[in-house]
Amino acid sequence: MIEIKNISKWYGSFQVLVDCTTHISKGEVVVVCGPSGSGKSTLIKTVNALEPFQKGDIVVDGISLTDPRTNLPKLRARVGMVFQHFELFPHLSVTENLTLAQIKVLGRDTGEAQARGLKMLERVGLTVHKDKYPGQLSGGQQQRVAIARALSMDPIVMLFDEPTSALDPEMVGEVLDVMVKLADEGMTMMVVTHEMGFAKKVSHRVIFMDEGRIVEDCTKASFFGDPEARTPRAKEFLSKILEH
Repeated sequence: MIEIKNISKWYGSFQVLVDCTTHISKGEVVVVCGPSGSGKSTLIKTVNALEPFQKGDIVVDGISLTDPRTNLPKLRARVGMVFQHFELFPHLSVTENLTLAQIKVLGRDTGEAQARGLKMLERVGLTVHKDKYPGQLSGGQQQRVAIARALSMDPIVMLFDEPTSALDPEMVGEVLDVMVKLADEGMTMMVVTHEMGFAKKVSHRVIFMDEGRIVEDCTKASFFGDPEARTPRAKEFLSKILEH
């Protein structure tokens, strides 16, 4: 579903991604973890061209991001993205937030867009809040609306960029529950997260990054179950998070 081939990216003279190569198969859940500043969020944002890159190529469902003929807005519409901060429009109701992109990008009529949006809102357990504004919802509820909005676009893959890191601890569970359900339903997912419980429970593979490089790319069983076989940096990371 996603092929990441030798991606390198610079901010000026600083190289933020160094020759990153990996792939994500259909129905696979891949967790990307690592210390702050290791390039995790940058890598996931290159997948739908929110972050440009200077070297390499990314192919999503057979479509190359570097091909000048590729319609990037159309491709982005098929790649759901959920951010750390919910990025909902504060002046629009929940229902309007769910329908706007469907109408503008996919060309759906209002009735069809609303029906799809409300179906996805029901999927994340928030139908009762359809007429509220984002400011009237908790952080966890806003993030679940953001997930419903992404799902309303019928994505072939979902990208999550630290979706729980801006939430109060009590709200983390409700968002992770929705993500676990999505994974169980076979959604292809790439998730940048510090939630190692989620990684252990749901992921098929774990990618560990450090200083812009992918230094581990292995099954979750290998990553968590065989720490001695990991690189020194991954071993150090695991020792800090697994002892708590």
